[in-house]
Amino acid sequence: MSYETRSDIPEELKWDLTPLYPDTPSWGKHRVELQEKLLLITQFSGRLGESASTLREALELYYNTLRELERLYTYAHLMSDEDTGNTVNLALLDQGSNLYTRFSAAAAFISPELLSLPTERIEELLEDDLLAPYARVIRETVRYKPHTLSEPEEQLLAQGSEVFGVPGRVFSQLNNADLNFGSIEIDGKRTPLTHGSFILFLKNTNRQIRETAWRQFYSVYEAHKNTIAATLSGSMKRDVFLSRVKRYPSALEGSLFHDNMPKAVYTNLISAVHENLPVFHRYLKLRKKLLKLEKQAPWDLYLPLVPDVKLRHTFPEAADCVVASLAPLGEEYCTALRTGLREGRWADVFETKGKRSGAYSSGCYDSPPYMLLNHKDEELGDLFTLTHEAGHSMHTYFANRAQPYQDHGYTIFVAEVASTFNEQLLLKHLRSKYSDRPEVVQYLISHQLDEIRNTLIRQTMFAEFELLTHARLEANEPLTVAEFRSIYSSLLERYFGDEVVRPEETSLECLRIPHFYSPFYVYKYSTGIAAAIALSDGIDAPGAKDRYLNFLRTGGSQYPLEQLKTAGVDMLSPEPIARAFKVFERLVGELE
Repeated sequence: MSYETRSDIPEELKWDLTPLYPDTPSWGKHRVELQEKLLLITQFSGRLGESASTLREALELYYNTLRELERLYTYAHLMSDEDTGNTVNLALLDQGSNLYTRFSAAAAFISPELLSLPTERIEELLEDDLLAPYARVIRETVRYKPHTLSEPEEQLLAQGSEVFGVPGRVFSQLNNADLNFGSIEIDGKRTPLTHGSFILFLKNTNRQIRETAWRQFYSVYEAHKNTIAATLSGSMKRDVFLSRVKRYPSALEGSLFHDNMPKAVYTNLISAVHENLPVFHRYLKLRKKLLKLEKQAPWDLYLPLVPDVKLRHTFPEAADCVVASLAPLGEEYCTALRTGLREGRWADVFETKGKRSGAYSSGCYDSPPYMLLNHKDEELGDLFTLTHEAGHSMHTYFANRAQPYQDHGYTIFVAEVASTFNEQLLLKHLRSKYSDRPEVVQYLISHQLDEIRNTLIRQTMFAEFELLTHARLEANEPLTVAEFRSIYSSLLERYFGDEVVRPEETSLECLRIPHFYSPFYVYKYSTGIAAAIALSDGIDAPGAKDRYLNFLRTGGSQYPLEQLKTAGVDMLSPEPIARAFKVFERLVGELE
């Protein structure tokens, strides 16, 4: 379905923002009211240790104000994404962001002041039942005490935050704005080669086009390798510097501290994937056979094993299909989602000029869990996008209803579990629904194999690269283009074995990954899909559904490892990784 303008779209296929504000003037009135309350929090500066009642009053004011700001900002950012060129809505977003910034500055004293209190005083305050609702957030703030510097030192670091982000910004500008990859000729017509079109070229059935695109793309990185290596090295040096200044044992442990994540989760992931690489090599060998290739090269790895299948779903049909696939989660989950999609207008469904691209789930504590989509009826991938975002939205739905405001927000570590879990159930449902159509089943098997390969295996390789490069800096060894390429080449050899030939340019891939500028982030994709596969694979076991829903309800009230144990999976154990590889192996066998 295609619509020229937003006004052409039926109302039931656009999100309903009236639960936030009846209209924009109401938003403006609330903004003025909130603006007058922003500085009230400063009356508690220097008084947090006075008494339990004073501390509670301060925290209640802080979170109540934050909750109102979140509502204000959510409306503004959703409105602006409806039409990114609408200057009125962009002004709303700017005004909302400005209030957030001002409140953050006004409330900046809270953490340092809590950290300055003697431990005995904190424990004394926490003995009072008045602080029971805020005990977790207080203890979480105090947990950072060993890694918090003096106030002047913290101010210096804060002032340097913009400088610390320079390597990432330089890379982003270079990668997204300055690099020119040229164009590729197909059937007499030249098509621009960009980050967005690169994968499309690699899916072209003409091998010469794939190789041309791949070599042309990496020739640009070859020409800029020294500059990009310098930005990446600079970013990693920042990570090591900050971890040392903050007294963490390593950059890895500094990054894991926020989630209270043991280092063993990271290292066990890498070890478990290493143990299971033979089945990945078996898959690569099968690809080579099915694609009838004498030698398999990097430009062959994204060519689909099975041609794309067109299964048309109007949005109401897509919503019904997704809800049906989630039946194992029970009536409460399915009824809420069905109502939200079909009657509650949680989703903004179709693409129009100016609308933000892609998809996301967003909202606040006082709104429905909205979903931005750009749905195309004929794209099977958009069905998976819908269930993915529905996973996030239902996570928010259950967390918001079970937790107080200060404990509702969940971490990225568990967020991807809920979304990927839904995708796994949809795959099962579609395989059952289309069991009489071999071409659909083959496509779904290939789709799931690609998901596991790209999310579990590839992201773990990236995680290992981060571990090795940071360790080199921590050993006071240099990181130059040669070192980056050497480390990455050794990883490619381990992960891909003899099943893929590796031209020299292959080692340049490490220079084009934006996630490396957010240290030790990518491993969460790997752990997320492993946990989702383990949980979805066992969802029919007695008590599994209730454990999973209770996991969604925990919100941010527990650390991620504890939350996943609530669901029934232990990420300190290699078992979830091994289980994901068993599913991978079963799928390889089916495709064979």
